[in-house]
Amino acid sequence: MTQEKHALVVGYTGIAGGNLVEHLRSTGEWQISGVARKPLPDADGLKPIALDLLDRAATLAALQGVEPTHVFFNTWTRRDTEAENVVANGAMLQNLLDGLASARSVRHVALVTGTKHYLGPFEAYGASKPDTPFVEDRARLPGENFYYTQEDILFRSAALHGHTWSVHRPHTIIGYALGNAMNMGVTLAVYASICKETGQPFVFPGSRQQYEAVTDMTDARLLARHLTWASTHAAGSNQAFNVVNGDVFRWRQMWAVLAAEFGLVNGGLPVVTAPLAQQMAGSAPVWDAMVKKYGLQANALETLASWWHTDGDLGRDVECFNSMSKSRLAGFLDYQDTAQAFRALFTRLRAQRIIP
Repeated sequence: MTQEKHALVVGYTGIAGGNLVEHLRSTGEWQISGVARKPLPDADGLKPIALDLLDRAATLAALQGVEPTHVFFNTWTRRDTEAENVVANGAMLQNLLDGLASARSVRHVALVTGTKHYLGPFEAYGASKPDTPFVEDRARLPGENFYYTQEDILFRSAALHGHTWSVHRPHTIIGYALGNAMNMGVTLAVYASICKETGQPFVFPGSRQQYEAVTDMTDARLLARHLTWASTHAAGSNQAFNVVNGDVFRWRQMWAVLAAEFGLVNGGLPVVTAPLAQQMAGSAPVWDAMVKKYGLQANALETLASWWHTDGDLGRDVECFNSMSKSRLAGFLDYQDTAQAFRALFTRLRAQRIIP
């Protein structure tokens, strides 16, 4: 029999899914199942389901007997082109929803996408020069975007099976996760730690435009609360929402905050900028030595740092920030100071011996 509230968290080992699981556990109100390609060994009351959603037959078989009331889709896969992204990421969501259809237990499906809804895919990122702040009712950009494909699959499923839906569009997510492909907070913590160890200047690795422009971020803990709110309140049903912390900042301001947090001299924006992938090339031996020197958890550098993704965000030449008015008017009033979000993450990383 289906529990009163049974969450199926897809991608529960990632930055969005992992923080959502922590939040759902904290309420004491949810039965939780989690889907991941490589489930964590310590489930802590969560029922793990090892599954590659691209394998349709395996997905349909594995989900037999799984009866969630609420589905939270927090995962994606990266391919070389957006056309391939559309096929792969569309198939993952479609296979999941088809696998759950026979149980007829699903009341709500929440889909996490992101700001590429407004900026376009990686291969045409920011080419449209969109106006800010981003608002949810803006028309879709021309061309392929796997976020649009996933939304359309979600809408069809809702019409066919009668569940409600919500779409959540965070900006860059900051929060605790290891081995995540889109994790600026941990990436910058590792970068700062290496700078301190080697005496390298702590310089901003992105564009002048990003250094000076207004921007915002999304704390993964706030995203978790937003997902839960939209999935359990009528005002969140059948709506797409931006979800960001609620403050705005400029990287030239935030970079000084990060430098102070690590006791580094703020190198600011250099005359000639270099992306992190270039600066940190060959740094794996340095990191391995730091792991031994400071008794850190034995995580490889490439497991912790996603240079490419952070370079993509900090190297943009368009201004990016999002309106939260729609969420506010619907009743979601949570707020998170972004500097405090960074500090909380760094404190946790130190406490768990991820960074010195």
